[in-house]
Amino acid sequence: MAIGGGVEPSPFPAATKHAAGLVNGQETDVSSVYFSDKILITISQEGRLSQWIQVPLSSASPTSFDTALPADGEDTLPLSHLTPKTLLGAGGDQREVIGHLYASQIASLIATRDPEDTRTVVVGFGLQKIDMEREAFFDMLELIQKVI
Repeated sequence: MAIGGGVEPSPFPAATKHAAGLVNGQETDVSSVYFSDKILITISQEGRLSQWIQVPLSSASPTSFDTALPADGEDTLPLSHLTPKTLLGAGGDQREVIGHLYASQIASLIATRDPEDTRTVVVGFGLQKIDMEREAFFDMLELIQKVI
């Protein structure tokens, strides 16, 4: 019996990557799973996952051209057309703001690498404490870049 109805074969299992390292002295695990419709990134400390944020890569305006411009590697601002949205959890304004910042930055890295990608990036966070220090931010981004 044939399976019809427009079912398209997709690669299985989904591509996954994992990295671990210290971020401001705290052991941090980062992983990615690339599904055909979504990209899942998890950032966990001590096994926690308490906040989920999505960022659609397809929300670019037709007049927006920031994804087409070459990046010189020095610009660390997220792309302006990306709009993070909290799905679950937050834990206060500061936690939500830092979650949106990281999620936007992750989506920017993915969109800059592949401007044709229109999937939604879903980021799960489980940070033990919110660290607003510059060094912790860049340590986290360096760890995240190992899995995307």
